[in-house]
Amino acid sequence: MRFLLLIIVTTIVGLLITTEIGLRLLFGFGNPLTYIGEEKIGYLLAPSQRTRRFGNRIEINQYSMRGVDIQQTPLSSSLRILLLGDSIANGGWWTDQENTISNLIMGLLKSNLSEISQDISQVEVLNASANSWGPRNELAYLQRFGSFGSEAIVLLINTDDLFSTTPTSLQVGRDRNYPSQKPPLALVEIFNRYLIKQKPIPGLKEIHNESGDRVALNLEAIAKIQELARENNAEFLLAMTPLLREIGEPGPRDYEIKERQRLKEFTRARDIIYIDFLPIFNASQNPKALYHDHIHFNLQGNQLISKVIEQKLLELLQQNRPNYSKLGLVQ
Repeated sequence: MRFLLLIIVTTIVGLLITTEIGLRLLFGFGNPLTYIGEEKIGYLLAPSQRTRRFGNRIEINQYSMRGVDIQQTPLSSSLRILLLGDSIANGGWWTDQENTISNLIMGLLKSNLSEISQDISQVEVLNASANSWGPRNELAYLQRFGSFGSEAIVLLINTDDLFSTTPTSLQVGRDRNYPSQKPPLALVEIFNRYLIKQKPIPGLKEIHNESGDRVALNLEAIAKIQELARENNAEFLLAMTPLLREIGEPGPRDYEIKERQRLKEFTRARDIIYIDFLPIFNASQNPKALYHDHIHFNLQGNQLISKVIEQKLLELLQQNRPNYSKLGLVQ
């Protein structure tokens, strides 16, 4: 009996060890990205971390950006762009480092800049983003860290971001999607993430039910980002992607149509260069093929977004770098 019990225990332990190793090596469980709270930004990805999730490489630099470590100011021979956004810009666990929107824009700019004068030898597209950030989070990030000497600042939002609430750090270390530390085991992460019910976070419901004109507050934040861009002699570009359900018929809901029009009028009044991706996606033969889920994009979607933004950046930057027009890409 004791021998049989020993065999059973040994078998179970062996299975657990094998499962633990498999979860770590194949899926990256046990090593999630961690977050830190910040009073005004709300939360940031903890700086200087690397992981793989479902085979996709993720690297966070010393400024909590998705990307490699950088110098605070660019070299004189470098063209630097700052991309601000939420999980769409970040790419999350479903996007490999090479396939993020920032990295794709960088690749496009590099290939096009090869024909320009030799004073430009490097292109950097910085990616300051985190899940569920809205314009107020992104403004606070810019106010704390600055523009890093960027020649252009791109703010990439989605329709839901017009209604985003005030920054908060309440979810850090409490919400399974915002862990503040690594779990002891991959099995523990699986258990906490998928097998137990998320406990309500005190105070978070009140934040999510923020009263007043949220859209006005977020438009005000966008205006302040534009002002900071001007103060730093940087071009400013605003782009908004649609939810999958907004594409085709019946299109955006009534309240979204109203606020979309409000955003357009706001950008006209402030002379903001604005890209609305809704008509662009509506013109696609198969818009569903661009999406990873109802809001985020796959590689094909990222490639389309990156190409459109890169083209507009070339158009904007030619004002300061006249040789851009030699590429024949500015329309």
